Amino acid sequence: MNAEALFRLARTEGVGPTLHRRLLARHGSPEAALEALGPRAFPRDSAQREMEALARRGAHLLFFGHAPYPPLLALLEDAPLLLAAEGDLAALDAAAVALVGARNASALGRRFAEDLADALAARGVAVVSGLARGIDGAAHEGALRSGRTIAAIAGGLDRPYPPEHAKLQARIVAEGGLVLSEAPLGAAPFARHFPRRNRIVAGLSLGVVVVEAALQSGTLITARLAAEAGRELYAVPGHPLDPRARGANDLIKRGARLVESASDVLDHLPAAPSAAPLLRLAELPEPPAEEGEEAPPDLGLTAQVLESMAGAPISVDELGRRCQLSRSQLAAALLELELEGRIQTLPGNRVAPL
Repeated sequence: MNAEALFRLARTEGVGPTLHRRLLARHGSPEAALEALGPRAFPRDSAQREMEALARRGAHLLFFGHAPYPPLLALLEDAPLLLAAEGDLAALDAAAVALVGARNASALGRRFAEDLADALAARGVAVVSGLARGIDGAAHEGALRSGRTIAAIAGGLDRPYPPEHAKLQARIVAEGGLVLSEAPLGAAPFARHFPRRNRIVAGLSLGVVVVEAALQSGTLITARLAAEAGRELYAVPGHPLDPRARGANDLIKRGARLVESASDVLDHLPAAPSAAPLLRLAELPEPPAEEGEEAPPDLGLTAQVLESMAGAPISVDELGRRCQLSRSQLAAALLELELEGRIQTLPGNRVAPL
């Protein structure tokens, strides 16, 4: 296996899984495919620099079609061609279940996710999630009590997000878990990257448990992808007056298995994905368009947002009124400023410059 050639082919702009297969079928090897691509191919020196930087971090490279690439993930039509992995690759050997849910999760939701992850990990299951605030973070924390967890992230391995989960990401690596990224080193996790992260979470898992989710939410992207890939779908019921419970409750109505304990998951966990989805995709609510599709803000927008703060803490709602930006534009600008370390998030849905 020529790792450098595979790396360059995977990083070449416009080469997705379908074109990748066609190139290899037509030319017989990644080296020949790169030669056919000519100057469009990802530069050798750029590939060498990134591979050396990943090696210094102790990261592993997982190439589609080559061990130890996760076989369940490889079943996806749009499976990543390349994953960078930090931690113990043995985490990929265990049966995996994803726990996902709301970022603004309730205290009960976070506690349930943590306890459920702990119970699953104690039974030898690898708990998969996306390292986000709320349910994701609780799932990783719970799994680390008794076993392994796998985090799929939207940015580069060196760009933990949210920033307050940098220590959790390091713990996962240090305590026998695994952190996976499709993005190059240094890549910021813009909103449009998160649905691609979600497909990795779903693709690694035999089943996906939704703990809390609004009726329209990014969590339902993961549920949709899981159903499409024939993975078992579970949901934790919540109070009907809590908006964070409506998405999970709706999934139960549509056929997702109701979960109150780890046994509800393990008793119905299949040995392999189903050939037929549990739910029809057309029946799942459509997530809001701005999730994962907002382009990164230009410098003018971030400067405008910073200027509108006037050097003092401000509520996000008031900031939006001052800037006269759409909710998605403001969210993207705030994410960029937070990743750059130029603002901080405060309680009460407020932000402040640093």
